[in-house]
Amino acid sequence: MKVIILAGGLGTRLQEETNVKPKPMVEIGSKPILWHIMKIYSTYGHEDFAIAMGYKAEVIQSYFLNYYYRQCDLTVHLKNGKIDISEKEHENWNVFLAQTGESTMTGGRVKRLKEWIGNDPFMLTYGDGVANVDLTRLLEFHKSHKKLATITAVRPPARFGGLSFNGDQVVHFDEKPQIGEGWINGGFFILEPQVLDYIEGDDTVFEKAPLANLSRDGQLMAYRHDGFWQCMDTKRELQLLEDLWSTGKAPWKIWN
Repeated sequence: MKVIILAGGLGTRLQEETNVKPKPMVEIGSKPILWHIMKIYSTYGHEDFAIAMGYKAEVIQSYFLNYYYRQCDLTVHLKNGKIDISEKEHENWNVFLAQTGESTMTGGRVKRLKEWIGNDPFMLTYGDGVANVDLTRLLEFHKSHKKLATITAVRPPARFGGLSFNGDQVVHFDEKPQIGEGWINGGFFILEPQVLDYIEGDDTVFEKAPLANLSRDGQLMAYRHDGFWQCMDTKRELQLLEDLWSTGKAPWKIWN
């Protein structure tokens, strides 16, 4: 299936990094988080991507324009400028780099890709979050209910430790509890092309009127993901992801 990745936001809560690059290009283990997200999808066979760019789009363009050569050993003949390339195995990705406007909202970015989407269902996610979502089961769930939209619901870890009491005595302490029934939007959507009819234009925030109206019309279903999910909104969350990756404990790394 075709996959849209929203990669145009300002990333204002991660300004230490996003002053010079868009948030999807912030690196985890020397690779942009955008690459990690694409690896998740391609592991399940989804290799046609549209990157909906906005803020500092040129950084994303440069990365993919030079991607092939970065992975190869090169011999440069300075006398005549000839370059010999030592072939290596590469990802079989098709990447459409779409200029969707610096100030365009999330819904508008998707709407601008209407021609690329065509008449088939497509996948959509954000360029700042990773998970070990089983995309095959997600797709099966979407096909089973025959509605227009599937959202992946997740329960992120709480920021603070959870306490259970018996009077004043702490009888249970959980360092990173799940937030009970606090399900939130975790991205990893599957959408039918008719969803675009719920998006008015560039100023439409996908998470507001479109999702609310899909819900009102009984067309929004939730796939509940109890596994790992983590966004990268802050420096603390970036460090968490970096620590997981560097210690070989990254749950989203489902590829060999």
